[in-house]
Amino acid sequence: MDISINAAFLPHNDPDAALTFYRDTLGFEVRNDVGYGGMRWITVGPPGQPGTSIVLHPPAADPGITDDERRTISEMMAKGTYGIITFATADLDGTFEQLQAADAEVVQEPTEQPYGIRDCAFRDPAGNLIRINQLR
Repeated sequence: MDISINAAFLPHNDPDAALTFYRDTLGFEVRNDVGYGGMRWITVGPPGQPGTSIVLHPPAADPGITDDERRTISEMMAKGTYGIITFATADLDGTFEQLQAADAEVVQEPTEQPYGIRDCAFRDPAGNLIRINQLR
């Protein structure tokens, strides 16, 4: 088999804030920006990796989700426990400094973890947890 990751999905509650963060703060390319029925899906991805994308989506667009489930999703997003993604970089300290300078919400400074990786963590405007691992 030859399988690769094509797209990961992260929720947003403010498409303009999400777009600004992923495009301007992280430097990702905007690959698609689609509105439908008052909602907006934005596809972004790292430059030089056209086959890998993140779809920033309205979290409760599925018509099968109940009002109680929508409230739960909103509460989990506010706590930062709903969406998580992990990136990697060769320069963790430099990346951390750039994100901190751009006023990204710091969750954890670069740290050597007991399970063998060095990483840091931020939250995007919707509260999604973004971990960044040091490539070794």
